[in-house]
Amino acid sequence: MCIYFRHENPSPFGEIRRFETKIAAVGEREAGWGRVCVFLQRLGKKADSRSLSLAHCDLTATDLLESATLLQFLPQLEEVDVSWNELIGGCLTALTSHLQEVGGIRALRLCSCRLNAADITALGEALAYIPLLEVLDLSWNGGVGGAALQGLLGNLPPPLRELHLVACQLTAADAAALGETLSGVSSLRALDVSCNPQLAQEVGGGAGFGALAAALSHAAALATLRLQACGLTPAGLHALGGSLRLLPAVRHLDLSGNKALAGGLARLTPHLAHLAHLESLDLHRCRLTRPDLEALIQVLPSLSSLTKLDVSSNKEAGGVVSRLVAALPLTQMRHLPLNSCSLNPESFTSLALAVPYLHSVDVSWCKEVGGRLVLLLDALQPAVVLELRLSSCELTTDDLRHLAAACSRGSLSSLRSLDVSYNGGVEAGGWAALLAAGGLSSLRDVDLSLRPSTSAPCSAWLPALLGAVPRLPALTRLALQRWTAGSRDRQRLDGVLKKRSVRLEWDALEATEEE
Repeated sequence: MCIYFRHENPSPFGEIRRFETKIAAVGEREAGWGRVCVFLQRLGKKADSRSLSLAHCDLTATDLLESATLLQFLPQLEEVDVSWNELIGGCLTALTSHLQEVGGIRALRLCSCRLNAADITALGEALAYIPLLEVLDLSWNGGVGGAALQGLLGNLPPPLRELHLVACQLTAADAAALGETLSGVSSLRALDVSCNPQLAQEVGGGAGFGALAAALSHAAALATLRLQACGLTPAGLHALGGSLRLLPAVRHLDLSGNKALAGGLARLTPHLAHLAHLESLDLHRCRLTRPDLEALIQVLPSLSSLTKLDVSSNKEAGGVVSRLVAALPLTQMRHLPLNSCSLNPESFTSLALAVPYLHSVDVSWCKEVGGRLVLLLDALQPAVVLELRLSSCELTTDDLRHLAAACSRGSLSSLRSLDVSYNGGVEAGGWAALLAAGGLSSLRDVDLSLRPSTSAPCSAWLPALLGAVPRLPALTRLALQRWTAGSRDRQRLDGVLKKRSVRLEWDALEATEEE
């Protein structure tokens, strides 16, 4: 008996078909990517396979739908930003219905889009398609708060690391719902619910902000907590303090703009000592009283990691600067703004002890600075300060000459931002000296504006400004509001700055040619 073995050769036609399929798939992907590029080019944007940035594009509902249909050609997409497009409010389903095409999204930003309850409901239902989401920003949407948000919060993916709900008209009921959510997102590292003035309002029989404050203890990884202008009261501070001892990772705490907490800061300060890694504490515009500041000063020595303390726009702070400076870890302090703090001669002198270490010096709206600026300038260390703000300080011509001398000796060689606006008492010689001094090669932003109610000619020092521009290679913005000049002078300055793409902020006041 003969046995025959059949030796089959693979058909070349099958290989050809598979090859043709691959070619077709590649062609389809390339065609799809081409559509993405054309769409983004039309909006003045560049295509990126990992990031779809459509912020500030004046998108319409039709544009949103078109962008959503292109998601299928972006399989590697990780970030979507359609913020500041107010015309897409009420139409978000056009986007959410296509999110299943891009399950790898890690950041979704929808700020200021006039989202309504239907939009938030649709987004909540679509969160299941993007289980890797780490950043969700719905800020500046007044229609977010309410039952729809509470439904969305229940669907937040566990990997979420940042949640931003700034100015969303959140209520105490929303605060309670947010508190219930925190136990399910233990990886949360940043929570920002600023500018929601009703968030901490006490409601009879309701859990409200107290529930949120208590639930923060479940977010052990929380590093940034922002509660600016949330209507916090002393009772809210007490509730918050109870959780702080269980939040060792907190590095940034913002309680600014909560004027109702005045007189009650002592209910929080003992708990701040548990925040061993706290780097930034913001209490500006809180109407802090002298007892509030005394309580703060007592805990400052325990905050050994602190690099920024903001008690600006608290008038009483001006009287305790010497004690604040003595209690702070000075050598590591980088930001200590004291604008609008009613500084007195003693506090101004004490501030000079901190100046050598600060990256930002802000004493705006402090009349005590005028005639004494040299005290701060002499304390500056070269290549340290990046920002100097001296707006409305009643500076004199001599102050500007001292500032010019500091520039010449290199004390401001790293300065990026200089604000000497609203100092109309300075004569032309002071402005000319500053502009001719040099030593500001890192300067990006400068403001020389006058107050809205005044005006003055700048022709005497404009040549110094024109000569200074070539020595300011990093300059991107120049503000000269309320200074007047003839049309020829304006044209000369406009021409010089346009070549450098410098943004000039100069209103329409025009002097006569004789000026």
